Amino acid sequence: MNIRVGNGYDIHQLGEGRPLMIGGVKIDHHLGLVGHSDADVLTHAIMDAMLGALSLGDIGHYFPPSDPKWANADSIELLKEVKGVMRDQGWSVGNIDAVVVAEKPKLKPHLKAMRDRVAQTLEINLDQVSIKATTNEKMDAVGREEAISSYAVVLLMSNP
Repeated sequence: MNIRVGNGYDIHQLGEGRPLMIGGVKIDHHLGLVGHSDADVLTHAIMDAMLGALSLGDIGHYFPPSDPKWANADSIELLKEVKGVMRDQGWSVGNIDAVVVAEKPKLKPHLKAMRDRVAQTLEINLDQVSIKATTNEKMDAVGREEAISSYAVVLLMSNP
């Protein structure tokens, strides 16, 4: 069996007038993530990890922010597109390990819903998706509550 590992990272500023979407889950908060799409940092990091494992670049190549087609796009729909690319290349997800870094809001109550949404979207088992949350201990833009970031590692396995 062939395996590949990819890692992904994303960060977006927090701003007024935007919904806060993380892992395809809308979270009640007075600030949302600012970006061309819905700016879902977790889903973006997972997609970048998947594309990296396939040596296919990053989401900016597939969904460029210069293209109005992707304005306010639902990142879960973009993840479905990346899943299709992965499957067309003959690969499947072994597991995902991700972390979201945010001072506020507290994400622990939403982690199960995020895991469910990612697993359902990728058509994998819940135990193949790990999502954790942490803070930046009040350091840098994330710690000052100006941004939220996410890191992801994905293991892909070749399909026989």
